[in-house]
Amino acid sequence: MAQFPNSTGPNSGVWTLEDVYNARIGGNWPDAIGFGIFAGGGTPSTVNVIQQFSFESTGNTVDYGDLTAASTSITGSGNSTRGLFAGFYPSGDIDLVSLSSTGNATSFGDLSVARSNCQTHSNSTRCLFSTGYTNTSQNVIDFVTVASAGNATDFGDYVQAVTNAASTGSSTRCLIAGGIRAPGPGAVLNDIGFVEIATTGNTTDFGDLTVTKTSFAANSSSTRSVFGGGSSTSNIIEYVTTASTGNAVDFGDLTVGRRDLAATGNKTTGVFGGGASPSLSNVIDYITIASTGNAQDWGDLLAANRGLGATSNSHGGI
Repeated sequence: MAQFPNSTGPNSGVWTLEDVYNARIGGNWPDAIGFGIFAGGGTPSTVNVIQQFSFESTGNTVDYGDLTAASTSITGSGNSTRGLFAGFYPSGDIDLVSLSSTGNATSFGDLSVARSNCQTHSNSTRCLFSTGYTNTSQNVIDFVTVASAGNATDFGDYVQAVTNAASTGSSTRCLIAGGIRAPGPGAVLNDIGFVEIATTGNTTDFGDLTVTKTSFAANSSSTRSVFGGGSSTSNIIEYVTTASTGNAVDFGDLTVGRRDLAATGNKTTGVFGGGASPSLSNVIDYITIASTGNAQDWGDLLAANRGLGATSNSHGGI
């Protein structure tokens, strides 16, 4: 028998070894509780602030440290000990945040193609950065090994050049969804493509979102990928089963429809923060990923913010 270390947690009590195993694969063991961070964005002035919240309870964020530079339209991911943020344009920098202690970010390396509005997803070993914008939309996918600092290496290509897409997935798959072809009026997309993280190569078709959308956010458990918000201040949340292929289905609604928001999670809880509706928002709301239904209020960011990035030490990829 085993005692759940968090006596106040949702699965406290005495466990059998089988219970422990099932809790771990379901993301319900306490090392999956963890915390999340939001970084950068516009308030409306561009900021370098990193802020933290705990998945243990709802509430407002607190100060964590600073990025190496103020930036908006950035993205974040990482593993259980390291958070990576990218999209600092035109520098192409990748910032490294230690998730073992609060403090400021340091330089990790550079993207293979400097761009803003790229998207990222990672497992415990690799972090992939996809699509984005320079003076035009990009189809680039590049990657780094999270444990070792250095520049990103080419991974492959997305099916088309887009910006303002969203990315999430599992420990084996990275999904890339939606976005817009730019410059010009472009076309907003509902495509979902995927790659296997352990390999390199171009994306394969997965299915379609329920609607075309851009400037939205995504989080995941080990089995589900969830997409929320975007486009003209949408409140739509939808999901797919990551290990299969097929079209997304309706999940529920955000508490406030908004675009340019950020999302992360801890395998059981998906959190969406900030954005514009069209005024800037400080809202953080959350869902239980294994169920369906509308989001509920979690707390507030330090300030109303859009174009920020997010990650956690316990998301669905790790």
